[in-house]
Amino acid sequence: MGERLTILYEKKPCYDIVFTQDFSGLVPELMALGNLQDRNVCIVTDITVDSLYGEEVLSLLKGSCRKAVKYAFPAGEKNKNLDTVKSIYTFLIGEGFHRKDLIIALGGGVVGDTAGFTAATFLRGIDFVQVPTTLLSQADSSIGGKTGVDFDSYKNMVGAFKMPSLVYMNLDVLKTLDDRQFYSGFAEIMKNGLIRDDIFYQWLIENMYEICERDLDVLQEMLIKSCTVKKLIVEKDPLEKGDRALLNFGHTIGHAIEKYKNFELYHGECVALGAVAASYISWKRGLLSMEEYYEIRDMFVPFNLPITTEGIDVEEILRLTKSDKKMEGSQIKFVLLKKIGRAVIDKTVTDEEIMAAVREIYFSDKDAHE
Repeated sequence: MGERLTILYEKKPCYDIVFTQDFSGLVPELMALGNLQDRNVCIVTDITVDSLYGEEVLSLLKGSCRKAVKYAFPAGEKNKNLDTVKSIYTFLIGEGFHRKDLIIALGGGVVGDTAGFTAATFLRGIDFVQVPTTLLSQADSSIGGKTGVDFDSYKNMVGAFKMPSLVYMNLDVLKTLDDRQFYSGFAEIMKNGLIRDDIFYQWLIENMYEICERDLDVLQEMLIKSCTVKKLIVEKDPLEKGDRALLNFGHTIGHAIEKYKNFELYHGECVALGAVAASYISWKRGLLSMEEYYEIRDMFVPFNLPITTEGIDVEEILRLTKSDKKMEGSQIKFVLLKKIGRAVIDKTVTDEEIMAAVREIYFSDKDAHE
């Protein structure tokens, strides 16, 4: 049934992450969870993913459960909101779903977050399974139980912790991603190496060609290594009361840019920009050497991730960082690098440091002519 990692909470198995290269093992994995034949199952997906894999997964389910249905909403971050959640509630009620039934989130991070939040709140909580179809969702958002939606352009402002019953990854779906989507997901993988595993970070550099060629065996090894980093962190801190915040490396400034750009840049692209900015602050504080900073910055380039961006207002980016939900009182919980492979949480980063870091990643017309 494929390779797997088991997420433990309080030293007890919570759910498995299964790594495969097709969908054939999905139903057996669902059966192993128990009583599939007595459950209604709803696949929640978006229109884009539905056109690629919706009917395939639906046909696998039919005959194995009481009833299998599918709900597809328009793709894109702009649809990750409470209106979409409401529409899924309405569909589930109309289909007669009960507390013992099951939601399958088939799609990328927007689908996983939205379907997961729906599962957390429908009838005070029903089971759900993550079937992530983008590199970003496979590497990051499908693992750890964070669910939520955006509210009035504030990213992930409404949410809940809801652990999936299973995470099933079919790596073959990565072949259908366009290049920009694929490389956007790679930003979270690079982040995991930078914050916790310098050996994995070097492995990424050494396997750059195979990763870019989407060699499935290499991608599977990469995802197992990356998910292991996240597993070890979330097991110790499932509700983000401590070290789980390390996973937010690059996200504080990254989320501000994402919002300022009205989500025109992909999440991973913004994380890459935020990681460069956070590494710059780390260098200027003497935590990283100049050589380490420039190596980190330049390593995003071969993976087609931005290290500069145009058309941003430095002071507005600063203001947006302070509207982030990661604030504690008047202090931003910032993640810096003490060295490659070791991140630290810092609450003393100043406005001046943030603005200097944003200027470092700001590419203006003036720069182009110098």
